[in-house]
Amino acid sequence: MPKLKTNRSASKRYRITKNNKVIRKKAFKNHILEKKSPKQKHGLSKKVVCKKGDAKVIIKYLLQK
Repeated sequence: MPKLKTNRSASKRYRITKNNKVIRKKAFKNHILEKKSPKQKHGLSKKVVCKKGDAKVIIKYLLQK
């Protein structure tokens, strides 16, 4: 059976840490940024660890073999 390709969109959006946690960026940082305060924009630029349920699905996308 041939190898499966990893999901390319998932590989661009998520990273896996050494402890198998999934890191993602926060949402709402693309456009209409004039209405948001600088403090709010700064908070949105940080990275976050995904929840366990979401991480299981994302890891399947990233580690397809």
